[in-house]
Amino acid sequence: MATRTINYNDVVWYDIVHPTPDDVEKLSETFPYFHPLNLEDIRSPIERPKVDSDDDYIFVVMHFPLWDARHEISRASEVNLFVGRRYVVTVHNGTLKPLNKLYDLCQESEHERKRLLGRGANEAFYIIIDQLVDYIFPILRKVDRNIHQLEDDLFVGDAKQVIQRIALARRDIISLRRIIRQQIPILQQLETTEHPILHEDMEEYFGDIADHLFKQRDIVEENYEIINSFAETADTLASHRINEVMRILTVISVIMLPLTLISSIYGMNIDQLPFAHHPNSFIITSGIMIVIAILMLIYFRRRNWL
Repeated sequence: MATRTINYNDVVWYDIVHPTPDDVEKLSETFPYFHPLNLEDIRSPIERPKVDSDDDYIFVVMHFPLWDARHEISRASEVNLFVGRRYVVTVHNGTLKPLNKLYDLCQESEHERKRLLGRGANEAFYIIIDQLVDYIFPILRKVDRNIHQLEDDLFVGDAKQVIQRIALARRDIISLRRIIRQQIPILQQLETTEHPILHEDMEEYFGDIADHLFKQRDIVEENYEIINSFAETADTLASHRINEVMRILTVISVIMLPLTLISSIYGMNIDQLPFAHHPNSFIITSGIMIVIAILMLIYFRRRNWL
């Protein structure tokens, strides 16, 4: 896809979606001082979050969660950012809604272009990252709603289905926790970086974004503890149900044991057995077996085994 640009006064936002080798080559020609390793990083499908400072620019790699509906998990979507004097470059795969929405708004509205680019490239750099970080909050609210629904279904829903949903939710929370944790050092580094491109007054702005990430991390950590508690509770309930089933099966087996013994003895064709030649031997024997079963049920009931 070709490089898209938005201009306001002398500040330019270059937005590259699904960069091709030609796009990277053109970017290298436009900014010949970009380090080849940074250009190599934007070709990589997934690069670890980092901050590289050069004399003429700052290069940042960040990850943000993207929902994979097919596998029901949040995956990391990478954004590469270059910020220099009077320009910002974003390189991504086009899947992050806040970044696409911000570009479309700036393309359609003069007011939005002024808001983004009117105060310089460093301000635009901050706004882009701030928009991406703030978009994590709706994702976390969705996770919260899922957890509340699981809490409601934990004791009344189908055990197998609930356990499966808990496992999927825990996997998603672990993925979110990993993504958010990796972004915190990036914002902390931007907050403390002394670079002529990032003015000193930007320190508080990046500190504010870092505070948002800390809050998101705390939310994820709390959700992780809750979902682990749900998993333990579900395991306890499943074990209790299994024990109940095993108790019933054990009682049935114990009741059947003397009845099976009696029927086995009378199946030996021995003439000396009681009632062996009695005309109502079957009725008598069956009655004895029924009485034994009833007495055992009464005994188990009194012992609260049933």
